[in-house]
Amino acid sequence: MASNTPIPDLPKWTFLGGDGRLARRVGKPVRRFLHVEASGGVVLLLAAIAALVWANSPWSDSYYNFWHTDFELVIGSYHMGGESHHLTLETLVNDALMAIFFFVVGLEIKRELVSGQLKDPKAAALPVIAAIGGMVFPAVVYVAFNSSGDAASGWGIPMATDIAFAVGVISLLGDRIGRPLKVFLLSLAIADDIGAIIIIAIFYSSDLSMSWFITALIIMGIIILLRRLHIWYIPIYIALGTALWLATFESGVHATIAGVVLGLATPAKPQQTKEEGLAALEWLRDKGENIYPVDVRLTAMELRESQVSVAERIESALHPISSFIIIPIFALANAGVNMGDGLLQNAASSPVTWGVGLGLIIGKIFGITFMTWLGMKLPFTTAPSGLNFLSLLGLAATAGIGFTVSLFITNLAFDDMTIINESKIGILFASVLAGIFGLLLLRAGSKNDSEVVTSSSE
Repeated sequence: MASNTPIPDLPKWTFLGGDGRLARRVGKPVRRFLHVEASGGVVLLLAAIAALVWANSPWSDSYYNFWHTDFELVIGSYHMGGESHHLTLETLVNDALMAIFFFVVGLEIKRELVSGQLKDPKAAALPVIAAIGGMVFPAVVYVAFNSSGDAASGWGIPMATDIAFAVGVISLLGDRIGRPLKVFLLSLAIADDIGAIIIIAIFYSSDLSMSWFITALIIMGIIILLRRLHIWYIPIYIALGTALWLATFESGVHATIAGVVLGLATPAKPQQTKEEGLAALEWLRDKGENIYPVDVRLTAMELRESQVSVAERIESALHPISSFIIIPIFALANAGVNMGDGLLQNAASSPVTWGVGLGLIIGKIFGITFMTWLGMKLPFTTAPSGLNFLSLLGLAATAGIGFTVSLFITNLAFDDMTIINESKIGILFASVLAGIFGLLLLRAGSKNDSEVVTSSSE
């Protein structure tokens, strides 16, 4: 006869519901992440091509008129943006939709810091050092061409790496590229994202409004308090997240930073340790004949969910939306450049185009390769297995695909449409060349087993 033996306490809250269907899809986050990014890179490429075709078609005027359609949000005496922000559909994409993209980036960073390669200082050291080289040297190359004037503010443009395109390139080689090299590139790109976010927050934000900034801090404090109280009611967080975005937008700090902060504030550790989960399973095995079958099923479901962090569940839900919808829309809104009216000829002699283009190609390749070589001489770094000189050059070249974040920073750095278009030309051509160079070098490196340099710790 079955008895009502009490079941050990298990976490009862979940973020996205309690049916466990989403949790069952979150077993291997890195593999899933790479797959989504690779597939999303194809959609992103198609969106960029569509934008270029549209912007150079007989209907090119409709492209610019559509994305520059004005809109207003007025609630009582509140006028969103006021006189400091001219709101268009392009603004909505770049400031609102991209906040969701940067929220996913924040989740990715949090996952890597808590349970990924960036958790282990020894494993994280080399990709972080490589990322520093991949940010500093491209900026130096750009400044060498644009040391003064309005164009000088674009030094942050060639520092970025587009994860979707980069992962898409290495996915074309299939099993020729080992997982350690893929994880190294992913860790490097995420460290690059951290640098880009810091740069956007510090150098590409407008005049600070202290009242709105303090409001944003208060809202963030409320979110952190609710997190500590383990309150995870979705509508509350949607409302608070929207309020945080609005306060950040009005404060002068770029609104996408709100998305990053929310991502970093999301718990990335499982609600139960593996040991606690195993103990509960042992309890089920010992008591299995004396409890109701439905209790076994419910307990197993709760165990399954308790072993997957909130951040992983949210990332699993939002990552495909970000990769397949938000980023392609961003590309459609920003990649369209009308090549007519002598733009290509002017870009060919523009220091902005050359600074961005050579920064993404020469700066990235030299910076990442040199800093990786230098970092491997340090006693606290570990090189990924399978890394040789050609594959290192290939990874560095692939990191030169700036695209999404480079286009994003372009819109923050410049007001002059001529300079913006010249920068976009540099980004587009450099990203294509970086992808080709990366593919060829990685393919050649996969046939060469010679190691680049043995790290000092080995």
